[in-house]
Amino acid sequence: MKQPLIINFKNYTEVSGAGAVKLARAAYAVAKKLRVEVVLAPPQPALAIIAKSVRVPVICQHVDDEIVGASTGFFVPEIAKSYGAAGSLINHSEHRIEMKHIASLVARLRGLRMTSVVCAREPWEVMEISVFRPDFIAIEPPELIGSGMAVSKKNPEIITKSINSAGSRSKVICGAGITGKDDVAKAMELGSHGILVASGVIKANSWAAKIAELAAGMK
Repeated sequence: MKQPLIINFKNYTEVSGAGAVKLARAAYAVAKKLRVEVVLAPPQPALAIIAKSVRVPVICQHVDDEIVGASTGFFVPEIAKSYGAAGSLINHSEHRIEMKHIASLVARLRGLRMTSVVCAREPWEVMEISVFRPDFIAIEPPELIGSGMAVSKKNPEIITKSINSAGSRSKVICGAGITGKDDVAKAMELGSHGILVASGVIKANSWAAKIAELAAGMK
């Protein structure tokens, strides 16, 4: 992944059941037409079917730092890869984990040739996480997630400070409150290597139109 537009499905009812595949196919159509790198993060039960349904990278919303084998109820990277996952979000604001587990999961994903996207709330946290050299660090101020107030406009400094904090160790992408083309364009102008979006797409009247709009901002 170089400059991903990551769509996090979360657990919204709009993408329950057949809705998850419908969104995935809409995203795939836009990615193919506009030649943008769309990446999908569906709920875990939908991961395998979506990975088989569309030709775009599919990543997990979360993976657990548990053993392969006797770890009932946990979702580990090795099993995720067998279902078609190309990587995973780690430490999302809605599913925070300890630093030691972040370090372990980044290393496990790297060993499996899977992409790691570690979420952070503040630039100081970006600096701590960057030591583990994940592929991407997503800066997402929790107070702006789902707010409709884009981080790129409401708090642009947090993006530039995060980029400086990561240095050359990891690429920084941003999310939180991203809803329109201008929000994306501003983030890219500030130096973001991609976008992480959820409700801005899921709650849109037309998934295809909204994804196309956001993708246009990445050009």
